[in-house]
Amino acid sequence: MTSRQFFQYLSYLQYPFMAVALYYALQCLLVGSQGRSAILDALNYTLLFAGIGIGLSSLQDPTKTQNKLSRRIWESPTKGKWMLVLFAIEAFVPIILGLYGAFRATDTALNQLSLGMVALGLGMIGLLKTAIEMRENFRTDRQAAQAEVAPS
Repeated sequence: MTSRQFFQYLSYLQYPFMAVALYYALQCLLVGSQGRSAILDALNYTLLFAGIGIGLSSLQDPTKTQNKLSRRIWESPTKGKWMLVLFAIEAFVPIILGLYGAFRATDTALNQLSLGMVALGLGMIGLLKTAIEMRENFRTDRQAAQAEVAPS
């Protein structure tokens, strides 16, 4: 087993972590009668497990796409660029807000929620890195340019 295969298999752990995140997201809806602290705790666990799951998804093989829509996005220079911008925003906004909240929070539950946001942002940075690699692998304009330059 190569290291690439090992990390590909390890990336499948994203699914149980995302399932746990979904469970806690549903808990947010169900614990409403238990007070603000219970909601914030469930939301914190949602963000934490989603961040871990998203981070694990970044271990997948960047030379393969999962579906036709993904392939069309990464083959297009414009669509790929916009997706990278979107992923960057989705990564850095939670980190910035989470760090700000962690330093400003006077409540332990809000502090924990802020750290959950940081974990989500860090997971998104891993996904951003994988998206950059996928864009480099699938851009049709670069593939055409490389084919023209390559000697016959």
